[in-house]
Formats: sequence, structure tokens, C-alpha cells
Amino acid sequence: MKSLQIAIPLVAAGLVVASLSFVSAAIAQEAKPPREGETGGSFVDNFDGLDLKRWYISDGWSNGDHQNCIWSKRNLKASNGELEMVFDQRLIKDREYACAELQTRKTFGYGTYEARVQSAQGSGLNSAFFTFIGPRDKKPHDEIDFEVLGKNLNEVQVNQYVSAKGGNEKMADVPGGAQTKFNDYAFVWQKDRLRFYVNGALVNDVTDPAKLPQNPQKIFFSLWGTEKLSDWMGRFHYDGPQTMRVDRVAFTAEGDKCQFPESVACKLN
Repeated sequence: MKSLQIAIPLVAAGLVVASLSFVSAAIAQEAKPPREGETGGSFVDNFDGLDLKRWYISDGWSNGDHQNCIWSKRNLKASNGELEMVFDQRLIKDREYACAELQTRKTFGYGTYEARVQSAQGSGLNSAFFTFIGPRDKKPHDEIDFEVLGKNLNEVQVNQYVSAKGGNEKMADVPGGAQTKFNDYAFVWQKDRLRFYVNGALVNDVTDPAKLPQNPQKIFFSLWGTEKLSDWMGRFHYDGPQTMRVDRVAFTAEGDKCQFPESVACKLN
């Protein structure tokens, strides 16, 4: 997520963080921290149903004052082989809108992460596929992001954080638009390299050791909105419910066989 030199009070699982110079894709998370050393293995999920042993649905809080919606389990379902995440107008607590987030219960380490996503549309919305770990899990804040910002649906922003330090944003083209069809987003995370792919094409290659996350992370999908971060995500405008869809997500641990024929992991040396 883009580094923002602003001070925003954030509430993370009951902990108030008074002033941060960035806004991360995942500050608050309520799932129980994974046990030490409990990392997940390779998998493919086609969302024929929602495996609650693998996934945790965020419900009843937001990631901070910058977010104009509350995560709601009502705004997320697996239907017809797709994960559907909805942003809509519904008063919850002190927010006028409801949004959706899904996170794995386990963390995952080096390997290939892939998702087939059709983004929501609407200025001021963020459709995200990312990994994250942080202080609530007794780890430094590491993160790897794909984020489609509603102000420009012809691009996706890739980024990574290392010990809470971001500033690595890069925009990559999404031919035909992120909202018009499913697009394949993937990153290959290794100890000495991080590569980002859009529809099989390499769009960013990071080899600077200072910019490479080191800690196993949870996998997230989220759809949320803002009225405060308009310079980054666009001026918010609500024009009815919007839906982000995920057709497939996969993780291939480093050294394992690829999980499906079209996988980026099948083409790596």
C-alpha cells in the first residue's frame, strides 16, 4: 500500500496506535495468531465453498479512521465457484458502509502466490490481494501487495513492506481493465528475490535485500472504501453496491510442483 505522510489514528484489535506515517492494507486483524512455526503448505482453492478451517472472515471492525466501512461477514460468500466480496451502503456502528475481508488462519513462507481476480469498480474503492504479518502476531510488519485503486482500473499497484517500511509502490498495466474480466496476479517470493506478475507477464523484479520481506505471512483479500485518502484512491462516490470476485487462489511452496497448469510456478526455472 502506498506510503502516506499523514497521521491517522488506527485501532488494531483493541490497541490504539496514535500516529503512523503510513496506511497499510491490513492493520487490524482478529483471527488468532498462528502458533510459532505453524506455516501452511501448498494449496489451490477454487471457492466451490468456503473452507473455514483455512479462512477467517473479518467481521465487526475497521482498520482505522481512513476506512469508511466496517468489515461484515454478510458481505462475503462463496457462490458458483467464485468468492464474492461486496461493498454496499449499510450502517454499522459509526460507519455508513459495509465491506469485506478474508484472511488465512495460517501463515505461508517462500513460494508462489497467485489469485485470479475481477476487481470492483468505483472511485474511492480498493480491491486488494496481499499478504501480511504484524505486531499482533508478535512479528515485524511485513507485507506484499496487489491493489486495484478505483480511480484508475487500468492499473494495479504492487508494493511491499519490510519491518513497516514501505515506499516501494509501482504501477503495472492491466490490459482491458481490472474490472471487466478476471486477471491473474502473482508474486514469487524468495529469500533473495521478489517478482510480481500480471497475466503471466513480469511487471516488477526486486532484488535489493533491504526491500525483501523475511517473515511468513497470512494471505488476504479485501474490498474497502475511503473518503479521506482521495489523492491515492480517488474521490469517493457511491453508485450502488460493487463486487470484487475471486475465481481462484493458490500457494505453491518453494520446491513443490506447480498446483495447476496455468500457474506461474510451472514456468519458473
